[in-house]
Amino acid sequence: MSLVTLLPFIVLIGAMFLMTRSAKKKQQQAADMRNQMQPGSGVRTIGGMYATVKEVSDDTVLLDAGPGVELLFAKNSIGAVLTDDEYNRIVHGIEHDLKSDSDVVPDDASSLTKSADADDSADGAAAASDDASVDLGKKDATDEVEEQAAEAEADEEPKKTDGDSDAKK
Repeated sequence: MSLVTLLPFIVLIGAMFLMTRSAKKKQQQAADMRNQMQPGSGVRTIGGMYATVKEVSDDTVLLDAGPGVELLFAKNSIGAVLTDDEYNRIVHGIEHDLKSDSDVVPDDASSLTKSADADDSADGAAAASDDASVDLGKKDATDEVEEQAAEAEADEEPKKTDGDSDAKK
């Protein structure tokens, strides 16, 4: 047999080896993650349920899913072990700020460019401008009636011509 005939078989065996190697790495990482579970840590099951670990044994995990609800799961059914911040954000809706409250970005950028006195006068001007009506290009009914009357008057006046008459000859 020549090397050319054996080459496809060698490439196929090499590809299979690389694929099984990456799958084994993922399985090992998942097993390590499950072994690092401790009581009190938040987890997500492969079914998508979020709970807190109450007890860990060799093959099973006792989860606290709510007040008075304890569930026994196989360790293999734990999809992810979550950090405390991530668990609180997902389950309780609590956002953990890493920065202090003084570094909050304002909703309005004008507060970044104006002084405090200018803010007060700008607020007063905004309130005054709210009271004035804004012309949106719409006409009231009285405006329309006045325009129609003006057009009617213009139609009643005799039109000046250059001497040509519209009468039939």
